[in-house]
Amino acid sequence: MKSNRPLILFTEIMPVEDLPKNSGVRERVLSAAFELFSRDGIKSVSVDAIVAHAGCARASLYNIFGSKDELVAAFLRRREQLRTRVLLEAEVCKRSENPEQRLLIIFDVLDRWLKTDDFQHCTLIKMLLEAEPDSYVHSAVRGQLAKVREMVNGFAEDARLDRPEDFARVWHMLMKGAIVSGHEGDVEAAAEAQRAGAMILSAWPRRS
Repeated sequence: MKSNRPLILFTEIMPVEDLPKNSGVRERVLSAAFELFSRDGIKSVSVDAIVAHAGCARASLYNIFGSKDELVAAFLRRREQLRTRVLLEAEVCKRSENPEQRLLIIFDVLDRWLKTDDFQHCTLIKMLLEAEPDSYVHSAVRGQLAKVREMVNGFAEDARLDRPEDFARVWHMLMKGAIVSGHEGDVEAAAEAQRAGAMILSAWPRRS
């Protein structure tokens, strides 16, 4: 069964040093922020570090984004486009048209990611844990995690699973658990989560 939901694809962001010389200041700042936030986390990266890496003035950053929080918001939107839509959803949809298989394939994609150097860089889970509970960053990251859950909910609806929102919440817990375990050094966490997920999926009631 093929999903009718639209799939949006975006181009991977380029490192600052690889950007064309005529690239605008906004793209240079966003590329610099993407690199530094992804590598070091949001909290530990200063505005000064970003403008130094982007090769622009502080005034230029504030003229475009207004504040670090607004830059964080732009970073998270770009990250959602690249990591959730391209590296996860598009990859899953490419591998199978069967919605139940797509749910399980999520863990295949996570398994590959957990075994790369990129995984050790900043994930949404790490960003959430390092942010102050009442902060803008905490709220923004929760919003991005909700988008992942929405993706799972869409697959669950395509599979005609009963209570797809409840299923998506459970499935997302498995995904987050695999990521946390991966940070603990368990490189087989996604495979184990997939096996647990297969049992949940087989027992979950379907809509008639």
